[in-house]
Amino acid sequence: MPGLMRPVILLSILLLTALSANQAQSSTELRANHVIVKKSARTLYLFQDQKLLKTFPVSLGKNPIGHKLYQGDRRTPEGRYQLDWRNANSKFYRSIHISYPNLTDRRQANQKGVNPGGSIMIHGLPNKYADGAEVMLDLNWTDGCIAVSNRAIEEIWQLVADNTTIDIIP
Repeated sequence: MPGLMRPVILLSILLLTALSANQAQSSTELRANHVIVKKSARTLYLFQDQKLLKTFPVSLGKNPIGHKLYQGDRRTPEGRYQLDWRNANSKFYRSIHISYPNLTDRRQANQKGVNPGGSIMIHGLPNKYADGAEVMLDLNWTDGCIAVSNRAIEEIWQLVADNTTIDIIP
């Protein structure tokens, strides 16, 4: 019997090693390199090259139609930006920063004599409303950010690296 145990143990170790390697490969392969938010559909799309990986419903700024013009207009910006850094300890359940305002946004705001604002994020629900906050996803309630469920921000957090391009379109 001891002679048979060695091949069985060896086979089990090889199988577990192969499974672990396959899981590691799968998790690194499933990586979004482009994010699109379509405001009119209230949907965030994660793409790997041309392949759609995931979609998530979103909540937008309270004044969702049109491009963000100035701080306090409660609009979600439109255009091409980068997801440039993240905050695991924000007042919302996790947040990923959108590089708004870009140079064009600053120029437009400067021409109008207004502050373009900033701190636009993709984030989960407010920490203070941890229970029952899912109902907030049916409304546009942010000051210009893109809000998703806490479960969604967990997935986005894992699938999107810093410096990923995000296009926010009407």
